[in-house]
Amino acid sequence: MTEFNPGLIERVQATRGVIFDMDGTLVLGDAKSGGHTPLPGAIDLLKLLRRREIPFRIFTNGTFKTPQTYAASLRHAGLDVSDGEMMTPSTSAAAWFEKRGIRKIRVLGGAGVQGPLRERGLEVVGPSETADGIEAVYTGWFREFTFPDLEAACHDVWAGALLTTASNVPFFATQSGKAIGASFAINAMIRSLTGKRARVLGKPSREAMSCALRAMGIPASAASQAIVIGDDPALEMRMARSSGALAIAVTTGLLDRGSFGRAVAAERPDIVLDGLLPMIDVLR
Repeated sequence: MTEFNPGLIERVQATRGVIFDMDGTLVLGDAKSGGHTPLPGAIDLLKLLRRREIPFRIFTNGTFKTPQTYAASLRHAGLDVSDGEMMTPSTSAAAWFEKRGIRKIRVLGGAGVQGPLRERGLEVVGPSETADGIEAVYTGWFREFTFPDLEAACHDVWAGALLTTASNVPFFATQSGKAIGASFAINAMIRSLTGKRARVLGKPSREAMSCALRAMGIPASAASQAIVIGDDPALEMRMARSSGALAIAVTTGLLDRGSFGRAVAAERPDIVLDGLLPMIDVLR
């Protein structure tokens, strides 16, 4: 679907909250500067949501930086985003660990991966640090990954630790095109040695969606009144579909209209837009 029909217009105008992807949806990452460039309509759409008092969360599947650092980069790019409105998989992972009483986690990742867990008071063990009693291994953005890190993680999993991950998708969008997701490669290595598949705690997991809804004050029973906007069928569209939220795809990231049209039913958007400007028109 490429145009808003009356039913979709009504759902957008009555929404109780919006969950945005970051890269390829609101902004594109700039590898040279380490910052972000806003996509057309992104700045004005967030301003409009703010004026209408519609809560939103920006949920990136990246864990290279902490949510606070990502939020600062978006503000530098001109987007009106508070630290609390920014989420990463480590945000939802920390909530999941805490809810299940998991306190000691080996984290394969740097400060961006570890930060939200430490803020929750969880015990974070470094990638190859010697430690006993590890309850879970958690993988994220970690291009410094080494063989000793792999050995430590595998020994933990063999000893009974849960294998969890921020993300298990191979690519994400940048100004230069596709970039490889570090945790995808790490998870593949650990799985090949342990036989264990990593449980995803970032998008498109139920944990990620529930965490974003709670942050906006929306009960799970009202998920159909939320909107998820993104550029990846396997992430944002699947997360929206599985919860009953409105799934809106944009072609400003990884894929074109044809790719969304070929997506399986569980990953098919309710509507495909060429950018965010039509959202502004509908909300106005």
